[in-house]
Amino acid sequence: MRVLLVEDEVRLAETIRRGLVAEGFVVDVAHDGMTGLEEAQTTPYDVIVLDIMLPRLNGYDVCRGVREAKIWTPILMLTAKDGDLDQVDAFDLGADDFLTKPFSFVVLVARLRALVRRGAPERPAQLEAGDLTLDPGTRVVRRGETEVSLTPREFGLLHFLLRHRGDVVSKTEILESVWDLNYDGDDNVVEVYVGYLRRKIDQPFDRSAITTVRGAGYRLERNGG
Repeated sequence: MRVLLVEDEVRLAETIRRGLVAEGFVVDVAHDGMTGLEEAQTTPYDVIVLDIMLPRLNGYDVCRGVREAKIWTPILMLTAKDGDLDQVDAFDLGADDFLTKPFSFVVLVARLRALVRRGAPERPAQLEAGDLTLDPGTRVVRRGETEVSLTPREFGLLHFLLRHRGDVVSKTEILESVWDLNYDGDDNVVEVYVGYLRRKIDQPFDRSAITTVRGAGYRLERNGG
């Protein structure tokens, strides 16, 4: 899952970023509201973590700008302020949740996963391809009745492929969404992780959900293989 974190406190932003990456998220960080709004308008995200007190453009205006652009990415407002009026303002502008500093990191992660689950209509609570299922909230993957254990990166790759099931996606698209926009390593890492996934969700079940489209990329079959 790809997260945009808009937070001007550099140390806090880095702490949150590292924690989310450890949980399997791909995180982009903006340290001011104007940059955050530009990122939200140009890059697709699964969820946005947005501070209210920001330089250049405050969080309320960022939230308003995102919604006026008809971008329905779930937004969690993050602020040091505390009060019912702040929450009302945030919700009226189109925010989906509100968390006051200081906060528990475990709670933040739970809130983000919940937002992704119930967020935009195109993200159902459970993604399916035949008997292959993935629940973004509980992070449970199953092939039929059998639960499949995946690493955070494998989970992110399968999540992306399931969201685009039936479509051919390139290595570049996978790297930008599952790894990082600034990743400059060998793109063969995608092939390596596709191999890891096949050994876990296909080979033990005599299936072939992930197919290689020569010269174009990969496709996860709608019927699950």
